[in-house]
Amino acid sequence: MLVATDLAFGYRHHAVGRDVTLAVEPGEVLCLLGPNGCGKTTLFKTLLGLIPAQSGRLELDGRSVSSFGREEFARRIAYVPQAGTTAFPFLVRDLVLMGRASRIGTFAIPSAHDRAKAAEAMAMLGISHLADRPFTMISGGERQMTLIARALAQEPAMIVLDEPTASLDFGNQARVLGRINQLAESGLAIVLSTHDPSHAFACGDRVALMKGGRLVALGPPESVVTPDALRDLYGVEVAVAWLDAAGRQVCVPSLDSRANAS
Repeated sequence: MLVATDLAFGYRHHAVGRDVTLAVEPGEVLCLLGPNGCGKTTLFKTLLGLIPAQSGRLELDGRSVSSFGREEFARRIAYVPQAGTTAFPFLVRDLVLMGRASRIGTFAIPSAHDRAKAAEAMAMLGISHLADRPFTMISGGERQMTLIARALAQEPAMIVLDEPTASLDFGNQARVLGRINQLAESGLAIVLSTHDPSHAFACGDRVALMKGGRLVALGPPESVVTPDALRDLYGVEVAVAWLDAAGRQVCVPSLDSRANAS
């Protein structure tokens, strides 16, 4: 379990956010929503131990995150950035195998067990057929699945995903969200950020709304993702409606400039 209590975060001489209290449990998807510049990325960097908290407590399984070495921490929490590309045409199998780095000794080479774990991660995400393809020559959705497979190869207890559906087409967004649900069902704790509040209904067990560096709401999507809350968060009118066929709610923004006037 990852627990943040009264967390203040930011950079040297520059505070970004404060008063953040949340916990993430095994098998749970916590979805973080908020406008650009509200501090989501900086909060993620703090949760991942990449920058120190300015104040408050951040604990993983009852231990301060600052007490973990980088390799030990990487065995517990994996990070999936937005799918970009790389200057090097690594094969998909080799990129996924890089996820084993925290479990391979210094100057050691990957073992048969490490390769098996990488293959297992690719199979779980349905990308085994891409194993011998260069990462630079596959689609955006396939690259995102590859990065998630690399995270799975770490054998973590938690995965943090930064806008995992950004720049993906409609079909690939659905595939990625479906895989995230499967990972949570397998017992992994998941934290993800998104700019689409409908995604909170698709895969979120709980939703955190962030504005101005603070959490302004935290709870189940049905009680947190409301028209009033979204209007306050994004400055536009939003309808939240039930989809009878899918059995869940979706968010539809108004395109009326008069309704959205600030």
